[in-house]
Amino acid sequence: MNVNDLAQETTVVASAYRNYNGGYFRTLLSPEQSGGELAILDMVLPKGSEPPLHMHEKEDETFHVLSGAINFVIDGTPHTLEAGSTLFAPRGIRHYFEIMTDTAHFLTILTPGDFWNYFMEFSQPCHEEPRITALEMPTPEQIQYMTERLSKRYQLSLIV
Repeated sequence: MNVNDLAQETTVVASAYRNYNGGYFRTLLSPEQSGGELAILDMVLPKGSEPPLHMHEKEDETFHVLSGAINFVIDGTPHTLEAGSTLFAPRGIRHYFEIMTDTAHFLTILTPGDFWNYFMEFSQPCHEEPRITALEMPTPEQIQYMTERLSKRYQLSLIV
């Protein structure tokens, strides 16, 4: 692996923002850059865009809050994180989070990095300055597709 090639790729990947769930993100490190071992996403999301209670079978998640406040519930235990706080959510443990401020800016670290592909699949490239937009409710067909994709491809269980 040539380190110079990775640095060049990092510049290209990291400069591209993507619209996601009323907010946006950019990739700081892709799975391809880490041999699949991890991915790092720099995310800005609005209140109300959070995932439901779920459990990952294949990956751990680490969250580092840059601004705003987020309440994480890991295996039933609440943890409120503000700027500068970090939390580890291991695979196989139920968790969810709720953004407590209008928006939150945080890093999501995925280990291994394959779940990054979900974010790429369910986002769109920004063609202008990234910004917070109104949340659009998915159709029942979109929800069904996303649920099946999460379960079969990404081995993530939504808990209802």
